[in-house]
Amino acid sequence: MITAGIVGASGYMGGEVVRVLMDHPAVEIAWATSRSGGCIEAFHPNLYDSDIALIHPDRVTDCDVVFLALPTNASIRESARFLAMGARVIDLGSAFRLRDRATWEEVYGQKHGQWALAQQAVYGISELHRAEIENAALVANPGCFSSAAILALAPLVAEGLVETERLVVTGLSGTAGAGAELSRAAHHPEIGNNLVPYNVVGHRHSAEMEQELSLLAGQEVSVHFTPVYVPIVRGILAVCHAFVVEDTDRDALLERYRAYYRQAPFVKVHDLPKETGAAWQYKPYPWVSAVAGSNYCFIGLDFDVERGRICVLSVLDSLGKGGAQAGIENMNLMCGLERSSGLQRRGLHP
Repeated sequence: MITAGIVGASGYMGGEVVRVLMDHPAVEIAWATSRSGGCIEAFHPNLYDSDIALIHPDRVTDCDVVFLALPTNASIRESARFLAMGARVIDLGSAFRLRDRATWEEVYGQKHGQWALAQQAVYGISELHRAEIENAALVANPGCFSSAAILALAPLVAEGLVETERLVVTGLSGTAGAGAELSRAAHHPEIGNNLVPYNVVGHRHSAEMEQELSLLAGQEVSVHFTPVYVPIVRGILAVCHAFVVEDTDRDALLERYRAYYRQAPFVKVHDLPKETGAAWQYKPYPWVSAVAGSNYCFIGLDFDVERGRICVLSVLDSLGKGGAQAGIENMNLMCGLERSSGLQRRGLHP
């Protein structure tokens, strides 16, 4: 059995790691931490009667893999600590996601205290970096918006099908993405009948999108990204617009996506046919609710012939494929387990 520890298990991301690992056939939870201690059901009622007690971080023991669900500075500090103890580390936060130090320090507005670790970290989108993840000691889990947009646009930029200077992404997010700390924008009376745009230019995940898509394109890529909180709990919908450099059609694009993700078990190309004569065309496109609670990303698309525009729709659970469950997929790869082990549950419906 692989032994796993979760640092910061009182938050939504850490709690999701615990929930999924409890059913993992090859993993034993060694410990889960919170500075306040206590029973885990005080933070996660769904884990009632799980016999998991939260311990102080100073009381942890050696284990094979450690998940960090912490603020950035704490992740930097704790990553070094657990790597020195011989554990593999999966950081669910933003401490190690960017490859360029100047970009990271500008985006996050601080100096990075362990840049040597950032240089060894592997960006944790398994569909793009599987071999590196398998050999990694430290994985930087992507941001939720980043995962949705990168997976949506990767086939287009990798194969040179679209202009790379004007990729446009609108990200619609459930409020779980804001974390467990209280904030006005995520407070139910504020968001319940509302849509809340925020950081409409310069959102931190833009840098991740540009980094990974530029690597695929072999040239600099510009992503114009704006996020919006919507009144749901879990889930991301990335609405991505790209402009073609050659003629194509929806069927040809779907075939390219199927080929690109043929070896990617958690990316499903949503290729239902369009309904002839339908006044309200929605069945060909994926819904956020279809992936709730799962490690799947569903991708659908359409093509605007008159304007040469591809519209790609990518949905995932912000705590699933956009967070904790993607981290567990990375753990499986790092520890030589079956990639899909413990992650095969489909989304909840209704």
